[in-house]
Amino acid sequence: MNGTINAIQDEVVEEFGFFDRWMDKYEYLIDLGRKLPLIDAAYRDSAHLIPGCQSQVWLHSELEGGRVRFTADSDAIITKGIIALLVRVLSDQKPGDIAAADLYFIDRIGLREHLSPTRSNGLVNMVNRMRTIGEEYARLN
Repeated sequence: MNGTINAIQDEVVEEFGFFDRWMDKYEYLIDLGRKLPLIDAAYRDSAHLIPGCQSQVWLHSELEGGRVRFTADSDAIITKGIIALLVRVLSDQKPGDIAAADLYFIDRIGLREHLSPTRSNGLVNMVNRMRTIGEEYARLN
């Protein structure tokens, strides 16, 4: 287990704090996307697409041992970095914790304000989808 959602968010905030310029933060985001573990090809289908994103974003989840494990991918490098951050923060967490998470790291690292309106809307859709998955799994328990 990685730690609590807030502990992981604090790590992300600290990591992004090392960069003064947003171009460097974008490069780091792209690097995170490159390191995102590959999603199984079976989940790169329309059933796993997150609607409302400018780029294609696939998200798969499984409930194992009372924790949700996410895998994801995107066809756009910045978006792939964004979903990589969300997977890092929310994967391997309890469903109820995911559903109730206050994802403060997004604003603290300045991500929302440095995204285009369409990418920002996609970010909201990714977060909402992951929270909904948390809610759905929480109802099963």
